[in-house]
Amino acid sequence: MRGNGKKKKAPLGLVILRIVLIVLIIVLVLAAGLVLYLTVTEYKPASEEPVEVETEGSGESVQAGDELRIVTWNCGYGALGDNADFFMDGGSMVKTATKERVEQNLATLRAEISSLSPDITFLQEVDTDSARSYHIDEVSFLGEGGASSDFAYNYRVVFVPYPVPPMGKIYSGVATQTDLSVSSATRIALPCPFKWPVRVGNLKRCLLVNRVPVDGSSKELVLVNLHLEAYDDGEGKAAQTKVLCDFLKSEYEKGNYVIAGGDFNQTFSGTDTSMYPDKEGTWQCGILDESDFPTTFQFCQDSSTPTCRSLDIPYAGADHDTFQYYVIDGFIVSDNVEVQSCRTQDLAFTATDHNPVLMEVRLK
Repeated sequence: MRGNGKKKKAPLGLVILRIVLIVLIIVLVLAAGLVLYLTVTEYKPASEEPVEVETEGSGESVQAGDELRIVTWNCGYGALGDNADFFMDGGSMVKTATKERVEQNLATLRAEISSLSPDITFLQEVDTDSARSYHIDEVSFLGEGGASSDFAYNYRVVFVPYPVPPMGKIYSGVATQTDLSVSSATRIALPCPFKWPVRVGNLKRCLLVNRVPVDGSSKELVLVNLHLEAYDDGEGKAAQTKVLCDFLKSEYEKGNYVIAGGDFNQTFSGTDTSMYPDKEGTWQCGILDESDFPTTFQFCQDSSTPTCRSLDIPYAGADHDTFQYYVIDGFIVSDNVEVQSCRTQDLAFTATDHNPVLMEVRLK
């Protein structure tokens, strides 16, 4: 006998299971699609690439005997001021500042750089078009007034999918400003310690090398701006430091003056940081062993003031004695350059989580 024509309903549990499976499949398809998209669009720079130098005027010449003022400063992409913590360092924030606060931080950075009157400025974590800094072109913002400036990407990902909410688009890198006459600039790739698929959403670090002819000789003043690995197991920093060492050695052997500066994410082995003991639960920096470099190089860090503070909690309004402090910014200089002073400027981490370091030198 035929039934009454009514379709038999599936059990509620089976319906729920089907819905869960469909949602799971959609999520997996979207995730796979995102990984594929990031893989196809992955930033894959060559081992060496020429970098355009934007020049305002001819720039100043340099010769033996000249004295120079050099500043290195990690800008924290204009968004890591004293109000900020950061999820990668034990904090909770992903987007760490309003657009107005980013602009305020950048204005503070620019004013302080101007007050220090450097001949050369090495800047790290400078965004050109990132969601975290409201797509402000920070290279242009901070580059006003210099005779020349150039920029190389350290981080170029169309969409960083983590955490929740995600960081989104990040275009960022290192920038060098100088009043000197730069003949050329080059981006030299550093080893990336991350494997696929983590690699596609991560940094591709580099050395930004500027060359300045030395009047009356065939020598060059070779300027190296850098920002080495932070969130690795130590092997990445070691491999990148090795590339840096080999490059500096080869340039010195050519008879050139060599100055490398930036955020090493490492303390030099000869720097006394006993006043900043390790605090449990905070990010810990590496140690750069000075003995791995030729004895013809000098290592300059000033530990009287920390160059960086931990980002596990905001700095403003907190007990500053509870923070982990670091000395990770500084310079490596060839011995044909006389270092006259190296001083960390204490700016209380107002506009970024780093303090600038000012070095004064004389070319022998």
